[in-house]
Amino acid sequence: MNDFINELQLKIERLENEINFKNGLISILSHDSKELFGTFVWLTEELEQNTLSEEDFFKLLTQVKRDAQKNLQTIQDSVAWLKTQYGEFKIKPVKIMVMDLFHYLEEKYAARLKEKNINFYFKGDQNAFLTSDRMLLEYVFDKIFDNAVKYSLPGQDIYLQEITEGDQIVLSIIDSGTGINEKYLPGIYTYGNPIFLGTAGEKGVGLSLKIVKNFISLLNGNIQIISAENKGTTVSLFLRKIIE
Repeated sequence: MNDFINELQLKIERLENEINFKNGLISILSHDSKELFGTFVWLTEELEQNTLSEEDFFKLLTQVKRDAQKNLQTIQDSVAWLKTQYGEFKIKPVKIMVMDLFHYLEEKYAARLKEKNINFYFKGDQNAFLTSDRMLLEYVFDKIFDNAVKYSLPGQDIYLQEITEGDQIVLSIIDSGTGINEKYLPGIYTYGNPIFLGTAGEKGVGLSLKIVKNFISLLNGNIQIISAENKGTTVSLFLRKIIE
């Protein structure tokens, strides 16, 4: 009887978390869309009525561009999550070399790494591999690495570290950037935490890590975040080396 009650409680907790996640996602999409389009409409109206000079209009376009980029990222993140929620979504296990993940990030972020003069290194067994879902895993690493670059200062280093422990593989993205104040860590997967700008003014919505945690659960893994303000962040993924 106790086992049944415990199982029921776990199901209720998972359902509540899923509902909170969806409600938060809808809130973000609604708020950000209104904010972006409202600002753009206001700008064009002010320009049409000659109450805003062309010079000021083009100055404000920089902020509009940043907001648009942020909203585009929100939509892309939402679409990635939605793919796992509808239809007959199933994990598609394939053999993935860890070095392939390293090169994927190295190539995708080459311009930003060069722009911020950040070095990216690999630590671990270069022949290490795991069998997992490539789409989910690449999304997860993309978002974690994006944050590492965003909150790193020029000239700093970022590492992808691999450690294999029996049938488990631990993959970590390690940076020495601005880090996170410990008071914000307990709520890092909720919608209550403030959103911080990157070291080059990059703007986000705080949605990516919530989806990352959701995807790691789909892969039957766990995520751990260790961070200290002004000392950097280590995000570790604990994954089964082979998933069926």
